[in-house]
Amino acid sequence: MGLSRPLLAALERVGFQNPTDIQRELIPPALAGRDCLGQARTGTGKTAAFALPMLQCVQPGCGIQALVLVPTRELAAQVGEHVHTLSPESPPRTLVVYGGTRIGANLRELKKEVDIVVGTPGRVLDLIGRGALDLRGVKLAVLDEVDRMLDIGFRDDIRRIMAKVARDRQTIFVSATMTDEIRRLAQGLMRGPVEINVSADCLTVDQVKQDYMSVEAHRKFEALRGFLKRAAPHLAIVFTRTKRGASNVARKLARANVACAEIHGGLAQGRRTRVLNDLRAGRLKVLVATDLASRGLDVTGVSHIVNYDIPADPAIYVHRIGRTARMGNSGHALTFVTPEQGRELTDIEMLIDQELNRVDASGGSLSRAKPAHESSAGFEQLPAALVLRRAPRCKTASGGAAHKRPRRTLGGRFPRSRRRR
Repeated sequence: MGLSRPLLAALERVGFQNPTDIQRELIPPALAGRDCLGQARTGTGKTAAFALPMLQCVQPGCGIQALVLVPTRELAAQVGEHVHTLSPESPPRTLVVYGGTRIGANLRELKKEVDIVVGTPGRVLDLIGRGALDLRGVKLAVLDEVDRMLDIGFRDDIRRIMAKVARDRQTIFVSATMTDEIRRLAQGLMRGPVEINVSADCLTVDQVKQDYMSVEAHRKFEALRGFLKRAAPHLAIVFTRTKRGASNVARKLARANVACAEIHGGLAQGRRTRVLNDLRAGRLKVLVATDLASRGLDVTGVSHIVNYDIPADPAIYVHRIGRTARMGNSGHALTFVTPEQGRELTDIEMLIDQELNRVDASGGSLSRAKPAHESSAGFEQLPAALVLRRAPRCKTASGGAAHKRPRRTLGGRFPRSRRRR
């Protein structure tokens, strides 16, 4: 693949033998100095795909030559760990910077020799504004989980940071999804990029068993307790939409003697770090999280995902369930859907081109999951005479296949605008 002997020795030391698809496709053009747009499913080794070329091009002791921007503090720390693990015997010096920690420590470290900076956009901009971070010598800029950064609202911050980097730099984007917005950003920051897509047009992996349960809002915690008791997960992540919701669910689980913790943006950075350390050490069985943790949370052994609150954005569903079934392992995802949330369920199914399998409170299957384009009806519980016909497939503006169908109804009724008069 063109990797140097010191890097190959480092890979052998950590037990890496065969590259994943994204590594096999992205590393050669990256080593050749090409700008790259890399798309791959979560958990397929995207970090090593950009870290190895970065480590090969950086010369220790020559100033800041590489910048990696990430959306969250946790991901910044994890990327820093990956870079350290993959580094050769004479490694470049990597500095990880993010909010929630004292900036004084970053300022002191930047006075020393630093070769690679990994950080969140907010802290990077702060350090630039203080005159402590000079990016004019950066040869390689990487935007990791770029779709998530745009979701959070870092678009303008990214442009301000990249304006401080040399124009003749190499730029790499890596992402689980590749939207038109990402391509527009790339047009202004890249030169003739190589676009690499190894997601095989499938946003969720086959190894994830995807179910949903129709449940009233006030019965969701009871359903969660029942599911955890039946499934006995090795490690489960329960996703809620809000920080308050995460705190309430975690408190109730703790009262039920479940080894759990919560993680969200309302926690101090020190506490978030302790929770992740407990998680990796096996002291927790359940992590209750907001979407802060749906991206960049690299914890092995997550066997189950529970969408306690169905996400309003179907892309978030993909990111959430990507926390399990990593690197070829299997996993199980369960989504709670209240009777009025049929539209959200339908949007998810249309995005992944698959109907989720419906289960009852005992875990028994009520329907068989299948690709949406093979399905003849999405309203299993409605009388046959009342089932609306699915509209034919059409093409989206980007050329991909799409569906137009009425939203799912879970309570035996159509939306008000479509009820029979």
